[in-house]
Amino acid sequence: MLPKCPSCSSEYTYEDGALYVCPECAHEWSTDAGESVESHTVVRDAFGAPLIDGDSVTVIKDLKIKGSSLVVKVGTKVRNIRIVSGDHDIDCKIDGIGAMQLKSEFVKKA
Repeated sequence: MLPKCPSCSSEYTYEDGALYVCPECAHEWSTDAGESVESHTVVRDAFGAPLIDGDSVTVIKDLKIKGSSLVVKVGTKVRNIRIVSGDHDIDCKIDGIGAMQLKSEFVKKA
């Protein structure tokens, strides 16, 4: 029997090598000592939902694009995001605009 996730108490954990992994909140911890070891920071949207690579999100605020007259409008749906490290933690392509990076605080999980 596998332990529940110490972060969200999910019972759907699984083993991945020397770590236990929670598929609901993406929390990872060591199997031997029971100590929490975060391999990466969990990126959350404006409402606290965890985001993972391949998710679809919706923009919740008009975003002006620096150096351009284009604006990403509220309600714009962005598909197949990638999580990256840095200040702008979402890498994506937006129809009509192209490749860009977004901050997770301005999107909600679709």
